[in-house]
Amino acid sequence: MKRFLLITIAAIFCSSATVFAQFNTVTQTKAHRKAVPKTTQSTTPEQQPPFSPCQRRDSLAFAQIQTQTEQTDRLPALVSPLRHISVTSPFGYRRDPFTKRKALHNGLDLKANYEPAYAMMQGEVIKVGRDKRSGLYVTLRHGDFTISYCHLSQSLVTKGTHVYPGTVIAMTGNSGRSTGPHLHLTLKKDGKNINPAILLNLIKQTSMSNMFAENTANPEN
Repeated sequence: MKRFLLITIAAIFCSSATVFAQFNTVTQTKAHRKAVPKTTQSTTPEQQPPFSPCQRRDSLAFAQIQTQTEQTDRLPALVSPLRHISVTSPFGYRRDPFTKRKALHNGLDLKANYEPAYAMMQGEVIKVGRDKRSGLYVTLRHGDFTISYCHLSQSLVTKGTHVYPGTVIAMTGNSGRSTGPHLHLTLKKDGKNINPAILLNLIKQTSMSNMFAENTANPEN
C-alpha cells in the first residue's frame, strides 16, 4: 500500500512540474515579447515611394514651420484658426462649384458660420483687402510664410498690426465668390501655395487646438 501511495504521489508531482514548466515557458515568452521594442524596417532609397514636387514642398514647409514654432517658448507656437475644425473642401484639384470644371482649389475650406477667426502663429498683418474672388480677406505674415483668411464678414485688424497665437483677427462670413458661409484658408511660401492641412495636423499633434486669445494675452501689455 505504501509503495502504491509513493508511486501515486510521485506521478502527481511529475505531472504538476510539467504543467508549471509549460506555464512558466509561456509567461516568459510573453514577457520577453513585451520587453522587445518594436523595430521599424529600414527602407532603402529604391523602396521609398516617389514624391511629387508638391508633396516634397509641403514636407519641407512642414519641417520649417515645426522648427520655427519650437523656437518660440514664451507663447503657444500654434493655435487653431477656429474653435472647431471641420474641413468641407480639401486642398487640391476638385470640381469647381461655379464652372463645374476641374480646377485647383488653392486652399482649405473650413466650416464656419459668422464666427471669430484666430491668428495661428505670431506675426504681422500685411494686408486687409477685398476682391471679387476672395471677398473680404486678411493676410498675415509669419516669417517665411503667409496665411490668408478669405470670405470674411468683418476684419478686426489693420495693416501693420502685430498678432499673437489666438488673436481674434476677423469674423468669418460669405463674401466674394462663395457658395455659403465658411472660412477659406490659404498658406503660401515664396508665393507658392502649400496645403494648409500641414498646419492643422501640427496643431493637432501639439495639442494646442483649444488655446485661444483669452488664454494667450499679449505679452507686451
